[in-house]
Amino acid sequence: MGFAPALHSEWIKIRTLRSLVGGLCAVLLATVAFSALAGVATATDADDFDPLFAAFFGVNFGQIAAVAFGTTAISAEFRDGALRVSLAAVPQRGRWFAAKLTAIALPALAVGLTTGLVTLVVGSAVLGEKAAGLSTSESLRGVAGCAVYLTLMALLAAGLTALLRSGAAVLSILVPFLLIVSFVVGDLSGDLADFLPDRAGQVALRTRWDGVLGPWTGLAVTAMWALAAVVAGAWRVRRRDA
Repeated sequence: MGFAPALHSEWIKIRTLRSLVGGLCAVLLATVAFSALAGVATATDADDFDPLFAAFFGVNFGQIAAVAFGTTAISAEFRDGALRVSLAAVPQRGRWFAAKLTAIALPALAVGLTTGLVTLVVGSAVLGEKAAGLSTSESLRGVAGCAVYLTLMALLAAGLTALLRSGAAVLSILVPFLLIVSFVVGDLSGDLADFLPDRAGQVALRTRWDGVLGPWTGLAVTAMWALAAVVAGAWRVRRRDA
């Protein structure tokens, strides 16, 4: 089977599994809802107030849904012999894995763009005059950065799930890391924390930054983390029996 039919097959799986569709919807809902709540509670008169990050604060929670989406899309293959069926249709394991990752990345990117646009509108509306200083270029960077970042986090989770062959293991690692460990490490390790996947990628959601990475170099670092996970996952798919 060629790549296009394999991709079509994987896309059918994505759009017909309720858990995956629900995960994509959760990305949008969680990001927008928590951004709105944060906008109401944010002290906009603080010296370090960043209107762009305040508008996109909900990404900290939306990324959990993106991670769950990427994890579930891969872990579903390890239940009830689904992977054997997939590989029977596409014996070339590298081609199958590439099609699976593409089927994850494309809807994640589309939902990420929608999420970025809606979040910017809602967040700016909640912040009111405090968001008036945002330039068009900063706003567009926030929307694009939100979409790319959420997609990369989904791919990072997908790669780790293929490597560990356990969705529960990946979620038990990534969710606490993103919600707790990254902040603790960041407070203790100085500039080294700037290279963690979440902290690096979220620089694109700020109007100013003090670390060594800028918006696009930060996303590049997150992309390298995702690439490493994907390469490791591809190696495991090739080496391990279905």
